[in-house]
Amino acid sequence: MESSGSHRSGLLTAGGVLSIVGGAFQVIGGGIGTALVVSAFIGRCLRPFQGVPFLPGEWSERVIFVGPILLGIVVIGLVLGIVAIVGGVSALRRKSFGLSLAGAICALPSNILGILAIIFVSLSKKEFEAKK
Repeated sequence: MESSGSHRSGLLTAGGVLSIVGGAFQVIGGGIGTALVVSAFIGRCLRPFQGVPFLPGEWSERVIFVGPILLGIVVIGLVLGIVAIVGGVSALRRKSFGLSLAGAICALPSNILGILAIIFVSLSKKEFEAKK
């Protein structure tokens, strides 16, 4: 029941929104992870100042060894989240099927949101072709 003559089924819109939400969760999680790793490094550097009341415990000594690995994982999560958001916007605008599908795939680490985004965007491929 299309009233305005558009060929939108709603699946593409849902896929784009799910991709944006999943990407936003990844960006927020990446920001929190970055803050934790950076605070561990700062806490490790402040260790000689015994008068500072917020000194971390032994966890910072363990984080200092795996910090670069954690920071790499966090940066990858941030990049995937940004691509998911850009792909979701592309899906909402019906610009590029490849970018929209890549964004949905990058939203996959956010569990069910990414899975549903992939399914909805891939089922709506004809909507991209109809626009041309």
